[in-house]
Amino acid sequence: MTTAPVTGPASADIPRFPPPRSSACPFDPSPELRGLALRGPLTRVRSWDGSTPWAVTGHAEQKALLGDPRLSADFAHPGFPSPVPHHGGGKQAATDLSFVGMDDPEHARLRRMVSGAFTIKRVEALRPAVQRTVDDFLDTMLAGPKPADLVQALALPLPSLVISDLLGVPYEDHDFFQTNSRTLVSAVATAEERHAAHTDLAEYLDDLVATKLTRPGDDLLSALAARVHAGELTRREAATMGVLLLLGGHETTANMISLGTLLLLQHPDQLALVRDAHEPAAIVSAVEELLRYLSVVHLGRRRTALDDIRIAGKTIHAGEGVILLGELANRDPSVFPDPDRLDLTRQARHHQAFGAGTHHCLGQPLARMELQVVYPTLFRRLPTLRLATDVDRIPFKYDSVIYGVYELPVTW
Repeated sequence: MTTAPVTGPASADIPRFPPPRSSACPFDPSPELRGLALRGPLTRVRSWDGSTPWAVTGHAEQKALLGDPRLSADFAHPGFPSPVPHHGGGKQAATDLSFVGMDDPEHARLRRMVSGAFTIKRVEALRPAVQRTVDDFLDTMLAGPKPADLVQALALPLPSLVISDLLGVPYEDHDFFQTNSRTLVSAVATAEERHAAHTDLAEYLDDLVATKLTRPGDDLLSALAARVHAGELTRREAATMGVLLLLGGHETTANMISLGTLLLLQHPDQLALVRDAHEPAAIVSAVEELLRYLSVVHLGRRRTALDDIRIAGKTIHAGEGVILLGELANRDPSVFPDPDRLDLTRQARHHQAFGAGTHHCLGQPLARMELQVVYPTLFRRLPTLRLATDVDRIPFKYDSVIYGVYELPVTW
């Protein structure tokens, strides 16, 4: 079954998705996307392939659906609304995403094997090392030429180094995995390019798992290799889990660091709250508001209905695609008063930047901790930090499923 295009008189009224972001308001959902919310919490959209999945815009509806086992995350399902044309399809393509592209119980079985590394207690133990790493990168940046590109000086290398150490991936290979990761999150790469990038990363991680089978270390890939040895995982499963964790561990956080910095530079009063905060709770609140406001996963979380679901006065039929738009849930005025205002004192912890339900982002404690370290450290150590170009000259990632900037020239 597929998500069939709607035909007839109402067909012309279905908006295309995704609409382009507006360069005039690069931190906000586009006016056309905001228009979807005015149609109600559930509305049809027309995707790149002509299919007409449901777009879910309301906060409450998204939370309910993300926790509903009648929605499938398996993109091998014929009705799955892929954000981009993907190569091949089928179960093999779906398992390339490891447990992100699976449903329970298999999703839960694989996820449990790595979830212990991302508990709040384990992540907090890493905070002093992350603080030292941030300071080291800033020392290098301060000693170098001005202006500097904050993406290359701090935003990208910090989470790349942290996830590399956690996984047991040599950081000196960062150019290789960052390049292939960019292809995997590109919305304009060809199917062949994405397939080649995933194959290269999977083979790279498979070789590392093979090495750790005979020479294990104190890292997550070694723990997965031990499960391979015990017959609980195949080498391919371990490698694709490694691809997922390596990709997820640096792409979203890197974009949040750079985009959040740019946003704060445009709001000096809010920046001062971060720079001058004396209580850790103030930084925690600031990070949650930045996560809410920016919502860097900006093409929606994708699902397929396994059964009919009645919600918001409408019926999602079995086999139909569903796109859950976190950037609109996080601007829902019924949950966040005056949602278009950046307010770092807002209690925004109930945002959905990390999703919800069984597929909520596994690495969110790590991402939160890194952001809580990097923002105040950056603005305290460089109190005169400012853009070295006009904001309208910043190259935003309009062509990626993870929103951010390609470069952020700064000086001080």
